[in-house]
Amino acid sequence: MCLAVPGKLVSIAGEDQFQRTGKVSFGGIMKDVSLACLPEAKVGDYVIVHVGMAISRLDEAEANEVFMYLRQIDEANSAADRAE
Repeated sequence: MCLAVPGKLVSIAGEDQFQRTGKVSFGGIMKDVSLACLPEAKVGDYVIVHVGMAISRLDEAEANEVFMYLRQIDEANSAADRAE
C-alpha cells in the first residue's frame, strides 16, 4: 500500500529545478523533500509528499480535510486498541 501525506512547505533551497528541496511540516515534524516535480511550489503551499518527493499541490481547505480524516483514523485505532 502506498501513502502520500499532505504537509506545509515552510522553506525552499536550491535554484536548479532538479535539485530544489523544501522543508515540509507534517504537524510540526519537519522533513526535507524534493521539489523536482513541483517547480511552481512556493513557501506556504500545502503539498502532497510520497517517498520524499512533493508530487502535487493542494489548497488549505483540502489539506485540512485530509488532516481531519487522519485524526478520525487515529481516534478509531486508539478506540480499537482500548477495546482489546
